Parts: sequence; C-alpha cells; structure tokens
Amino acid sequence: MFTGIVAAVGRIERRQALGDGFRLTVDAGPLDLADVAIGDSIAIQGACMTAVAVGAGHFEVEVSRESLGKTVGLDREGEVNLEKALRLSDRLGGHLVSGHVDGLGTVDRFEPVAESWLLQVRVPSELSRYFAYKGSATVNGVSLTVNSVTDTADGCLIAINLIPHTIAVTTLRHLAVGDRVNLEVDLIARYVERMLQGQDGEMLRRG
Repeated sequence: MFTGIVAAVGRIERRQALGDGFRLTVDAGPLDLADVAIGDSIAIQGACMTAVAVGAGHFEVEVSRESLGKTVGLDREGEVNLEKALRLSDRLGGHLVSGHVDGLGTVDRFEPVAESWLLQVRVPSELSRYFAYKGSATVNGVSLTVNSVTDTADGCLIAINLIPHTIAVTTLRHLAVGDRVNLEVDLIARYVERMLQGQDGEMLRRG
C-alpha cells in the first residue's frame, strides 16, 4: 500500500530481457534504501514492484509481460517516480494507493495557468465511472485531486491542477499532449461500486 506522495525521482538505468519481460536496474536517486530489503514493495510510476536485489543507491525488479502490457514507463530507460511501501505509522499525505494500475489515460492538455499547470487526461470508458469532482486519482504514481469531470462518448476528461512543487519533484513535468499515463482509481470508489452491485443483486433476488 502507498500514499501517492512521490518520495524521489529515480531512473531506470538498465533493462535486461527476462523471458517475455524485463529485469530492471533502478537508480534510486535520493530515495533512502537503508530500510529496504529483498521482497519489499516499491512503486515505480505508480506500479507496485518487488525488489529482487538491493545495492548501494540502486535496486532491481522483474517486470512481467502482463505488467508491461498494462503500464507505461517501465519498458525503457528514463526517469521514474518512486515511493516505498506505506508503514502503518506513516502520515497519509495523499490517499490510499494500491500500486495496481487500472488502465491507461491519455494527456489531452498540459499547459501553465498562472503559477500552476493544468493537466487534462482522457480516461477510457471502463474507468470513467470511478472519477468524481474533488475525488482522488493517481497519475503515474502521484496522488492528485480531480478538479472537474466532463463525460464524453468514449469515457471522460478529468482536469487536475498541478502546483509548482508537484511539477518540480515528479516526472509529471515531462508530460506532453498525446502521452499515455498510468491511472489508478480511488480504492474507496472501487469498493463502493462492488457493494452497490451486491445490493442490486440482493434486490433482484428479493423482488
């Protein structure tokens, strides 16, 4: 479990073929790995990965074809957002994030507005119902607040305001129109939907 508060920007510095996936070597940058052991979880661009090797300032993970097919940013060298798994004693600065990417969105607009940046992401139809005004969303591992939702024929458009600090300390600063991004929906919304489905089924059985 994570919070979506990026702890450091690291860099995928090497990838080796491993079956139909890859073994990645990640330079952790300023991320402190002193308390990270083999088997621990680290979110990379919002995707929960298991550390299979830990060294001085770097760690390695193995990424399956399944994960590569459902995410972006793990198949090439470059900067990545990093966050260690949440401890029960930690502050929950963002929101509860599982690190399981639900799907891919597409950057529709990304431009400065006054001192901040406007990020608009096109969300596919299968995920659009999970996004709500002032709700939480995770984009490339970053916990963000949705400022508006506009329904479209093929899903929805969500608008997010990025403060200068977020731009400075995450890889979101590299986004451009047309880029794909990893999306994770709010955990609570996922369970609410499941509970409502159960209620509908119970009502049908009683009816």
